[in-house]
Amino acid sequence: MKTYTAQIVYCIECEGKPTDQYEEQWRLVFAEDERQALDEARTIAKNEEQTIIDRHGRDIRWQLVAVKDIQEVTLTNGSLLFSVVKEAEPIAAPVWSI
Repeated sequence: MKTYTAQIVYCIECEGKPTDQYEEQWRLVFAEDERQALDEARTIAKNEEQTIIDRHGRDIRWQLVAVKDIQEVTLTNGSLLFSVVKEAEPIAAPVWSI
């Protein structure tokens, strides 16, 4: 049995309309090979789709868009699972002053 990371993307809808919001999840999947890992990730992702009612009474739905990536990983103490570099956008002028 091998270990894989699966990158799963959901779109978030409000009352059946796209919100331009997406959730990206990284999950561990155990499988014999990459094909089985993809099948497992799809099953997990479909099972996690859900609809909730928000505080305003609206139906909010997480709908699976894709399993974006599958990578085999070797888990040892200190293994890197995810890393991201973000660039801050400079503010031209503050919206407040002292």
